[in-house]
Amino acid sequence: MEKQTAGRDNLGKLAPKFAELNDDVLFGEIWSREDKLSLRDRSIATISALMAQGLFPQLKSHFILGKKHGVTKKEAVEIVTQIAFYSGWAKAWSAFPLIEEVYGTEKEETSEHGGTFGMGEPNIAFAQYFIGNSYLKPLAKTDNVFIANVTFEPRCRNNWHIHKADKGGGQILICVDGEGWYQEEGKEPKSLKVGDVVTIPANVKHWHGAKKDSWFSHLAVEVPGENTSNEWCESVTDEEYEKL
Repeated sequence: MEKQTAGRDNLGKLAPKFAELNDDVLFGEIWSREDKLSLRDRSIATISALMAQGLFPQLKSHFILGKKHGVTKKEAVEIVTQIAFYSGWAKAWSAFPLIEEVYGTEKEETSEHGGTFGMGEPNIAFAQYFIGNSYLKPLAKTDNVFIANVTFEPRCRNNWHIHKADKGGGQILICVDGEGWYQEEGKEPKSLKVGDVVTIPANVKHWHGAKKDSWFSHLAVEVPGENTSNEWCESVTDEEYEKL
């Protein structure tokens, strides 16, 4: 979570204590707990709460923040449509123009992410091993080879993990969309862009994910080996990630 200064910028002179609580506690301590709930999901919850109360100036600000956190135009419209049944139809009429102001006429199809291979479906089965939202599109599978396109929303990354094998094994990443990071334990992080290829040896602890301001997709190719398995380890902390 990038450091928030909206409180101090707007209310620093009038209400300095309130500004401090807004920037340092609400955003600095609550919003920043991405290992508990992703920024995208926190934006969705906040948008829903603000619309329910009819707090439209704040709602517009959080549509802007939600867009930055990966909430698409289509999703914003769907949130307002659903909440309208619980909070009032007229509030939806007031919320939709705000979406138009924030997103404009841009298209928000999922095909915009994921590169040539497409974005796939939410990676629910492995969500516990990611900070943020990821998407998975399986492409090919045989008895000993599996290839899938993995897409990360901005700031999303997987936990440190190890592809174990007694012989052979490991994984190959082929970057197909956006920009991201790859890092092996004890080594400097490597910036990734479309066309980059990473060969990950077996039994090496590592992580990979998107940059702060970019979606990121790579093909993940499981390399055949003997007695292969995956070991998931601790998450990449906000402190580690913010230093990139």
